[in-house]
Amino acid sequence: MWVKISRLRGDGGGAVAVELTDFSVFYNQDTVDNAAASIGNGKNKIVVEGGKIIKVSKDKDGIVTREVLTKKWTDWIDYWSVDFNFESKREIVRTKSEATGETEEVWTGDFIFENEWQSFRTKKDRSLELKTPYYNCQPGRYKVAVKVVDIFGNDTMKIIDVSVGGK
Repeated sequence: MWVKISRLRGDGGGAVAVELTDFSVFYNQDTVDNAAASIGNGKNKIVVEGGKIIKVSKDKDGIVTREVLTKKWTDWIDYWSVDFNFESKREIVRTKSEATGETEEVWTGDFIFENEWQSFRTKKDRSLELKTPYYNCQPGRYKVAVKVVDIFGNDTMKIIDVSVGGK
């Protein structure tokens, strides 16, 4: 996943925007040749080969055609979202202490991803925004988390160190 961070300076603070510039997958599920050999006349099958989704069809006369369904990198994305301050909310779990029998809260060492901005496709609207609006924040260092969910429901997250404002 490739992202671009844009910064604006303002009075006493700044703003950050995130742009998704590329996304790729390397899935393989079956092969075009196997699909072509296994389907009957008048049938089709979807395969994933070399990071592309390909529809393999066989007409009534047994002629095989291939149609690549993923034409550009954005075709793989179902949903993406941004947490502009990923380390702002610790992931806390409650556990029962074996020694005392009391419930205690323990930090897992991870953080909770908060959807502060998102863009997703619907059946009616297949478009996808690729840049967030500017998000205002105080000067300082932040970890911006970007999460992409692909069309198979697999999610990928990238965390980027960002400095905002300052002199």
